[in-house]
Amino acid sequence: MVRAPRPSTAAKKTVAFVCAYYPPHVGGVENYVARLARAVAEQEDLAAAVITTRDGGLRTTADTEDGVLVVRLGAWLRLSNSPISPLWPLQVRRWLRKTGAQVVNAHAPVPGLADVGIFAAGRRRRKVLTYHAGTMHKGVAGSGLADRLIARYERHVLPRLFAAADVPVPVGPSSLAADRPGAVLITPGVDIERFVPGPPASGRPREIVYVGRLEAASSWKGIDVLIEAMALLKDVPDARLRLIGDGDALPGHLETARRLGVADRVEAVGVLRGAELVDAIGRAAVMALASTTNAECAGTVLMEGMACATPVVATDVGSLAYVVGDDEAGLIVPPGDPAALAAAIRRVLTDGGLADRLGGAGRSRAETRFAWPLLTRRYVELFRSL
Repeated sequence: MVRAPRPSTAAKKTVAFVCAYYPPHVGGVENYVARLARAVAEQEDLAAAVITTRDGGLRTTADTEDGVLVVRLGAWLRLSNSPISPLWPLQVRRWLRKTGAQVVNAHAPVPGLADVGIFAAGRRRRKVLTYHAGTMHKGVAGSGLADRLIARYERHVLPRLFAAADVPVPVGPSSLAADRPGAVLITPGVDIERFVPGPPASGRPREIVYVGRLEAASSWKGIDVLIEAMALLKDVPDARLRLIGDGDALPGHLETARRLGVADRVEAVGVLRGAELVDAIGRAAVMALASTTNAECAGTVLMEGMACATPVVATDVGSLAYVVGDDEAGLIVPPGDPAALAAAIRRVLTDGGLADRLGGAGRSRAETRFAWPLLTRRYVELFRSL
């Protein structure tokens, strides 16, 4: 039987974070929640608990990680990227009671657990809903059924979810929570002490780096568009694309590179963490993000590139232009346009003055707008106010 610590009789108040996935699962939302939970746990007057799912098995586990109680619930099945279990309403209520949570911070849009967290919190607990996406419509071949289900969810369920929350928190201006009454915009952040500038961008090898998921369910990341852009950079023969990440779509992407004749210029290096990831971003001449839909709301990886003084090239979807600052720290191009993407990458690779200017502006923007301490402080103040 899994036991939780009894709610403290001291003045500490508990914030319970509810999210579908949590580290070591890799992803921007996961890192966002982990950063917030640790920041809350470091406060003298607050405690943090996380209710999430486990990768395999149905038995609930509970362990303390970095000062945070992490409860991992089993999932009976997965639909696309969404774990599901009919036991969650009962389990979440039980764990909210065991942890003595006064505030619930649910993180969506992955449907399921976050929804349960908001509705299970009841009237006595204050509820903060952090929404990490614009519409989840994939808009790609083969996504017809998924898009129809998503449309129904966003039309019928999501408004009730927002209405049940005391405070909606959009992570970018394109988030579906951004226009809700009382919304408080708090973007993701970057660890500017870990992601530090590499050498001047103009002196780096002509390497383009992509960091993120390589899954069929995330085809809106636009990896094939990026590979098509590589095929248009034949006039920059020493340009190379490194794909950092993993997923079931990787073989298909590599086949696309082979079909377009650039297999020798596209390298998949798997998932990198820690110093390896920082080094890979800090030595790249360009970080590219070619997402094709507004599901790309925050662009956390762009913040990491900017912190490393790496020029970024991104598409004009979601909140990416907001993160980059409308060409301040990088170049913005239309989505789904390999020629425009190739042209922007070519500019950065061949114009050293432009590359250095973008890199320097990116580092400055990361320090003044996206450093994690600035953002976690806003959350801590919000939780205390509730």
